[in-house]
Amino acid sequence: MKVSDKNGFVAITSAAIIAAILMAITLTISYTGFQARFNILNVEYKDRSSYLAEACVDAALLKLAADKGYIGGETVSISSFTCEILSLIPDSPIAGEFMIKTKASFPQSGADRAVTNLVVTARSSDLKILSWEEIPRQD
Repeated sequence: MKVSDKNGFVAITSAAIIAAILMAITLTISYTGFQARFNILNVEYKDRSSYLAEACVDAALLKLAADKGYIGGETVSISSFTCEILSLIPDSPIAGEFMIKTKASFPQSGADRAVTNLVVTARSSDLKILSWEEIPRQD
């Protein structure tokens, strides 16, 4: 084997190794960007489900202001979406307070939907919100 044959073999081997490394880097960067799109989509879904659950709390407070005997247990339509007022428990845990439980999901169905469950405690006399908490998914 001549020296020029060895140089050609080294050049071809080096080119193949460099090409493989560049392909691995390119695929890694592409995959990271692809996953970032789904992460952004999940954040958007969570924001929308939170907004819907908050709208249900507002609807429950409005219904309670109109009817002191309102106990919830209904689905509320907001534009083309829905949320649920699960329950409105008066005098719980302390007399003069009540607890509102709401649930919303976005999109409305599918495995990748985001769900928001809120528990809001408010005062009966003036409907002032005393606490606002998101609880873990329960579906």
